[in-house]
Amino acid sequence: MLDKVFNYFSYYQWWKNLDKFILSLIITLFLIGLFFSLVSTSLIASDKLNTNSYFFFFKHLVLVLIGMYIIFLFSYIEQKTLYKISVFIFLFSLILLLLVPFIGIEVKGSTRWLDLIFLPRLQPVELVKPFFIIMLALIISNNRFANFTIKFSISFLLTSLIILLLILQPDLGQTLLIGLSWLILIFVSGINLFFLFSISLVGIILLLYIVFYIPKFEYIKNRLLSFFDTETGTHNFQSDKALDSIISGGFFGKGIGEGTLKNRVPEAHTDYIISVISEEFGVIAIMLILVLFLVFIFSILKKVDKEENNTARLILVGSTSLILLQATIHIGVNIRLFPTTGMTLPFLSYGGSSIISVSILSGIILNLTKRKVLFSK
Repeated sequence: MLDKVFNYFSYYQWWKNLDKFILSLIITLFLIGLFFSLVSTSLIASDKLNTNSYFFFFKHLVLVLIGMYIIFLFSYIEQKTLYKISVFIFLFSLILLLLVPFIGIEVKGSTRWLDLIFLPRLQPVELVKPFFIIMLALIISNNRFANFTIKFSISFLLTSLIILLLILQPDLGQTLLIGLSWLILIFVSGINLFFLFSISLVGIILLLYIVFYIPKFEYIKNRLLSFFDTETGTHNFQSDKALDSIISGGFFGKGIGEGTLKNRVPEAHTDYIISVISEEFGVIAIMLILVLFLVFIFSILKKVDKEENNTARLILVGSTSLILLQATIHIGVNIRLFPTTGMTLPFLSYGGSSIISVSILSGIILNLTKRKVLFSK
């Protein structure tokens, strides 16, 4: 009886101290993704794969429900417990990422997936990302390392290992995401700007050398060259069709089910969801989604500004950066600002690994913003 009372009280305290505005934004973004999955993208994917019309919608719904449970778990546990389990989950996910080059599943020229007996098919980097941010924050804010050079070196080596494993897949989009996230956290921690610029420049030069001079990455080189050669480029089909869909929809869109170009947009339910939404619901729908993302980011950054704990600050900045950068890359690819990278849109796109990843990030964010409310009396 006492255990039940304690549990109810514990859940009440969790709910009482939760930042409900941030939670409502997370739920809203998930619901928007489900809505578009129901009326547009799920039907396209089902037609192409000859499955039940709403197969992908129901699968998407199940994934979102699992994601909401994950959000609850990571927002409910104590902050110290969160840090402890994050170290173990990070090591486990890193081992999975190490296995990809050896036993990974090749899809469309890239080996990014694992298909293990005891786990559903997953993209290990999506599991790595949330806990990578926590590991970086724990390293940078660790008072045992009085010398910042030691903290920087450890974080650099860890980031380099993950980037190397991603380059081997190859996965240029996730490589940029991991690298930029590290640079942002290093910048926030107070590194010299000239040093930061130098590291960035060396990283860009090294990445370009790998892409253009190592035969294994010939496909990525051709894709980059095609991106800049709009007239004769042979790798622009995806981005061209995506941009056509956006232009076709205009400002207010053609209406539900009225889109035509969407049927020729590849990966409509994952990497090109923005182009499909824009064709049927118009640019105004994209603008509203962008506003929601910006409000979400701004709400978290307001908490960061008031947060006194350095570890929590770094995790919140890193988690927010991951979501913002991924959304920016996804939209940039759809409007042909960036080369095709195969990046999903957080919260909205279909995809098990992607939904699990953003759910973990959301749970971590709610956990740390909740703590601020709890101790601000």
